[in-house]
Amino acid sequence: MPVLRPPLAGWRDRLRQIEDLGFHAVAVSDHLGDGWSMDPLLTMASAAEATTTLRVGTGVLCNDFYHPVHLHRSISNLDVLSGGRVTLGLGAGYRLTDYQVSGVPFDPAPVRIARLAESIAVLKGLFAGERFDFAGEHFRISGLTGAPRPVQGPHPPIMIGGGGRRMLELAAREADVVNINPRLSKDLSIERIEHELSCEGLREKVELVRTAAAAAGRDPDELRLQVSMLDVRIAEHHWSSGLLSWLPQGVYDRSPLALDGDVARCADVLLELRDETGISEIHLGGNPLAVAPIVNKLL
Repeated sequence: MPVLRPPLAGWRDRLRQIEDLGFHAVAVSDHLGDGWSMDPLLTMASAAEATTTLRVGTGVLCNDFYHPVHLHRSISNLDVLSGGRVTLGLGAGYRLTDYQVSGVPFDPAPVRIARLAESIAVLKGLFAGERFDFAGEHFRISGLTGAPRPVQGPHPPIMIGGGGRRMLELAAREADVVNINPRLSKDLSIERIEHELSCEGLREKVELVRTAAAAAGRDPDELRLQVSMLDVRIAEHHWSSGLLSWLPQGVYDRSPLALDGDVARCADVLLELRDETGISEIHLGGNPLAVAPIVNKLL
């Protein structure tokens, strides 16, 4: 999603340009402080109004900041207003500063993941549009009928992003789209991080997801698998997520999540990633004009 800056007409023009360049979707992140300023849901609504075919989504919402009853209403309305172009991306929260600046308790990962699982259960129950009751450890819903019904059935696609076993297993059970992330904790060895960033490491996570999906009675082939690029260098263009900046030089040189080269080389890396892992959806960051030739090469 382009950064929202006045004048608004210019921002809308850029979204229409992204649409015309052949991109499938735009997504807005959800963080607090450090320059983050866009409200994800309001920005999605404006982006949908400015375009006609471009999908709009969150990449991803921090679940702990949204009660599922209110989130359901917002997403259902957005799906209606956009004509069925919404994807709901959810995560358990990982950025400690988001919690520190807002005063929201940063619970242990198992608690945050359990709360996310309950949120998804509530969301799906309300998306069905029938009277819904739920009694969980974190949420209690009594006789609420979800309205409006979203355009997309049975609900807008749910994307779950994560890199650890618990999150990937939850995504395998509940998500339509699984965004597979490397674990980049400073508690890990450099060798482990290199593996996390490698095609082999991503392939192992795909197999974990497929196994968990099958164990839950789902067809693994129906899951859409996605990764987000962390660093993109094409000719004069360089964009970085910042997530790799603390690593020693050379650690991610061979990672498919760090594109470096001309358009043909970058496209070949993504095609090889698809063939090796089954990951077929790519979230590209940076200047859309700079990365559009890669998109066109892959279409």
